[in-house]
Amino acid sequence: MNPDERGHDHGDQSRWSRRGVLKALVSVPVFGGFLAAYLDKRALERARRQAVLEELGVSESGPAVIEDFMSRPPGERIRLGIIGFGGEGEALTRYAGFASPEWIEDSRRQHREDPANKELETYLAQKDLNVAVTAICDLYDGRAEKAMVASAIDVRPEGAPANAPAKRYRRYTDMLESGDVDAVIIATPDHWHAQMSIDAEAAGIHVYCEKCMTRTEEEALAMLEAFRGSDVKFQLGHQNRQSESHMKAREIMDADILGDITLIEGTTNRNTPWGAWVWDIPEDAGPDNVDWAQFQQHAGGSAPFSLERFFRWRCWFDYGTGLSGDLMSHEYDAVNMVLGLGIPKSVVASGGIYHFKDGRDVPDVFQAVCEYPDRDLTFMYSATLANGNYRGLQFMGHDGTMRLAGSLDVVPDNNSTRYEDKLEEGIISPDRPMFTYRPGFKGIDAVTSATAEYFASRGLLYTYRGGRRVSAYHLHIAEWLDAIRNGGTPSCDIEQGFQEAITCHMATRSYLEGRQVEWDPVRQRIV
Repeated sequence: MNPDERGHDHGDQSRWSRRGVLKALVSVPVFGGFLAAYLDKRALERARRQAVLEELGVSESGPAVIEDFMSRPPGERIRLGIIGFGGEGEALTRYAGFASPEWIEDSRRQHREDPANKELETYLAQKDLNVAVTAICDLYDGRAEKAMVASAIDVRPEGAPANAPAKRYRRYTDMLESGDVDAVIIATPDHWHAQMSIDAEAAGIHVYCEKCMTRTEEEALAMLEAFRGSDVKFQLGHQNRQSESHMKAREIMDADILGDITLIEGTTNRNTPWGAWVWDIPEDAGPDNVDWAQFQQHAGGSAPFSLERFFRWRCWFDYGTGLSGDLMSHEYDAVNMVLGLGIPKSVVASGGIYHFKDGRDVPDVFQAVCEYPDRDLTFMYSATLANGNYRGLQFMGHDGTMRLAGSLDVVPDNNSTRYEDKLEEGIISPDRPMFTYRPGFKGIDAVTSATAEYFASRGLLYTYRGGRRVSAYHLHIAEWLDAIRNGGTPSCDIEQGFQEAITCHMATRSYLEGRQVEWDPVRQRIV
């Protein structure tokens, strides 16, 4: 193949490579000496940091304990019902092993345009979970029909064969009574989560439910009562529970590397209409193919037919839980996974609709301060839907700060007591991480990179197992299915879900009522 076919320029420049330039420069005595000294210094710094990590008891490998449910045979086939096939429902169905033809074709196109795009490759490399999507329920005909096509797709993980198309149900209760399903994925608007989950439990059908677990405090209490002690397996859709970086963060906490943690800050920054839930409305949607009357049931109020409310439901408290239940919930659950904080004693929240003046009633700027006096710390959440400056999740201790997302790093504090000597000796520095963990990479690298930043910004989509990229959604569904087949408790069970729901409802209620609220653990009520 000639240079033109490779897309390179003509001439001698095509013969120069980075390696060639370095080899040529090393042959220059002065530069060669500088380079050798530089490499020696780097090796010394790495050795010093490695000694520090060994002293702290931190392994350079992945998390010591990862539930090995993926290595077990999938077991008998589980018949799966999908309730809600919007954006999240379609994603969950895909990572259960059933992608829509439109998604497959779009992923192929994206890979042709950008070979670094590996979404289709990751999907096809998923484990076949031995499930069949046998039932679909969606209140918009277009999505229900799309889901039925996806249920019979022949482009399957590990080359699994196609299944028969799912049957459509217009009412989820008919699906639960049909005998066609063993388990359901509930990916509807929040105001339907509780009733659907409780009805499924009563029918002995296992439940994977998207967050926020419920729309109201009362619904959360009702779900706790229904599922606590039940043989029905419940999993809440916080897929970050499967992230290797989050598991590693727990080891950091167990080793007490940060010292006394007094402040944790979680954040959300988005700056697109899509990120503010201004989602596309299908051109063919209308009263004839949208079941508005059924959609309005269990809503917080009544409203005339509205495509905006149906397809952009997160913009209204009648159907959703706003920034607290949609996005703060991810940050809170990550913190709860790492530290086991539980429900805060008090929450005060504020914010407003400052940018998207489109008729919504949920804020687009939101702050919540959750107090844990028994743990001597505060969890603070801050969000804006009108600025894209990434800030991340930070655990701030007396001796260091941990930044956590798809990867993690720990930076020593300049005034640390524990690391005072090592800071003075220059072994570690507050200007650079003393520990960085990147799932998918071998060992620890204390130098941040664009690749690490890339992974960090996508912590909710993918993680790694054995160095191989895998969808966190896929792992979370697989864990739930493994619990159904083999027993055990999913990582985000009803107890974890209840803590998430109540914390988010405290923040929402504080915002709506303009006051600090508290949790009464005896009465099990927000007061």
